[in-house]
Amino acid sequence: MPPGRPDFTPGAAGQVPPGGHPLQPGAPGAVPPTYEADQAFAPGGGLQWSTISARHAPHRLFTAVLWAVPIGAVGAFVVWRNGGAVAAAMWIAAVVLVTVVTWVMAELDRRSFGYVERSDDLVVTHGVLVKRLIVVPYGRMQFVDVTAGLLERWMGIATVRMHTAAAATDAAIPGLPAMEAARLRDRLAQKGEARSMGL
Repeated sequence: MPPGRPDFTPGAAGQVPPGGHPLQPGAPGAVPPTYEADQAFAPGGGLQWSTISARHAPHRLFTAVLWAVPIGAVGAFVVWRNGGAVAAAMWIAAVVLVTVVTWVMAELDRRSFGYVERSDDLVVTHGVLVKRLIVVPYGRMQFVDVTAGLLERWMGIATVRMHTAAAATDAAIPGLPAMEAARLRDRLAQKGEARSMGL
């Protein structure tokens, strides 16, 4: 190697191979960025996750109770007719246990939810047993809608859904305060329109 010429490390971004051009990130031979294991689900860029409303878990609990009451009552009656009072009590205990587990999982799910609006895409993460991170480019969004059932409207929360050409990249953010859901819908719609127009 000629004197004074710096050593060339294969795959180092920005270095010039002998007689070649600088290696750019993403080019063949370039080294991809590395992340620590505990940063695999971080939003990146020093950004912080935006959280959903604390009313998300009570909404899931109320929904579970609305299902549990008729299922518990009808099931207990049928079991009592066929197996007696002990069997009916065991059925009711099982329904109560499932309802409590549903509430606990709903609270853990609420804490796991986060979203970040980056310059070119929206990142959504959630999951308790299986963590998931979805990146939705603004230019790929076809439309954004806001939905709220009777119970959600009573509690003042709503769900924002982003629809893309590929269903696998669709994302939903539940449990948002109604006003924040409307503002997020408008921001995403504007960003999606700007990217589709090439701005």
